[in-house]
Amino acid sequence: MATNTRAQEATAIVCIGMAGSGKTTFMQRINSYLHSKRTPPYVVNLDPAVRIVPFDCNIDIRESIDYKEVMKQYNLGPNGGILTSLNLFATKVDQVLGILERRCGVIPAEAQPQEGNAKPKEQENTGSDIKHILIDTPGQIEVFVWSASGQILLSSLASSFPTVLAYVIDTPRTASTSTFMSNMLYACSILYKTRLPMILVFNKTDVQSADFAKDWMTDFEAFQAALRREEETGVYGGSEGGVGGPAVGGSGYMSSLLNSMSLMLEEFYSHLSVVGVSAMTGQGIDEFFTAVDEKADEFRKDYRPELARKRAERAKEGDDKKEKELSKFMNDLNMDKNSQGGPMTGPRRKSKKAQEEEDHPTISDMEDDSQDAEDEDPDDYDDDNFNDDMDDGLTGRYKRALADSGGNEQEDMSFARYIKKSSMNG
Repeated sequence: MATNTRAQEATAIVCIGMAGSGKTTFMQRINSYLHSKRTPPYVVNLDPAVRIVPFDCNIDIRESIDYKEVMKQYNLGPNGGILTSLNLFATKVDQVLGILERRCGVIPAEAQPQEGNAKPKEQENTGSDIKHILIDTPGQIEVFVWSASGQILLSSLASSFPTVLAYVIDTPRTASTSTFMSNMLYACSILYKTRLPMILVFNKTDVQSADFAKDWMTDFEAFQAALRREEETGVYGGSEGGVGGPAVGGSGYMSSLLNSMSLMLEEFYSHLSVVGVSAMTGQGIDEFFTAVDEKADEFRKDYRPELARKRAERAKEGDDKKEKELSKFMNDLNMDKNSQGGPMTGPRRKSKKAQEEEDHPTISDMEDDSQDAEDEDPDDYDDDNFNDDMDDGLTGRYKRALADSGGNEQEDMSFARYIKKSSMNG
């Protein structure tokens, strides 16, 4: 019998980062680390353009989609080819998710048999040894993060597994305040786009320590001091005169901009975990997986209820839309939804007033009936039955009408014979 082991369910780690940040090497390092701990991960490669992957993949986008053939067939460039390949792969996301759930032993709630009035579980782990899912993404970070296919893949993954983003940063290239702030703004945009827990991974700490970045994120005055030093020396972007030419420190524009952004990002920093690692030496990997466990717990506590709430809102919106469409349809058919028997499928019932008028016709109604009878073609009737119909119809109606008004029956009979004779002579 399966038991709920929420704490042991597999955690999905999605590695994203700019080109050259060491993302693929970092993937190789954490994969090797998990194998050394005898907890092999399930590895997924979503980069269709990579030539060599230095680790074994359980699911590889290159096995189902030929990146070069996509470029040739659709007449696309490199980035367009990657985006189109991801779009094609996203059409099979249900199959990919089914494979991951089976391999990781996760049973969705709708697939679980319920007993009696037992409260359904969100998902259940059947005892698989896989505790981590590692996902490598394209180096063109914007192609994955800002595309519809990337959003579909991430949302589908987060619907079944605790999902954590590992944003890999090239530490030596982030030593200046301007490039550091650029990376922070990009990370902030990714966090609010995906709405998933994020870990900032400062890679290549064997070349340069990431202590300066941690200080800048936790101590505003430390960042201000570094900014003043760069302003005095005229160095922005890590080189003399900055990336775009001469130093702009004298104008105060860059300093003011970076100050404003650092104040704005103060709240953003409080929601992040920051670790410094070296994909080359393995330094800081233990600290990284400690942060992964913390963010997985945060996902279960904060993000999963939010996802469930949004899913319920979408379902309610769908139900409301269906109800409006049904009401509109019933109004078009003039259906009375407030009737006791519910929507009527047979002829409409006559109102009480209409029924009384039919039972007790007025003189004007009888005159109209007589006029209608005169206008009708006599050839439409059988000659043998015509006289009888006239006697029964007119005599009966006038007899009832005069009886109600207190008239004489003999007068009624004489008048009826007069009408009959007039009709026959006419």
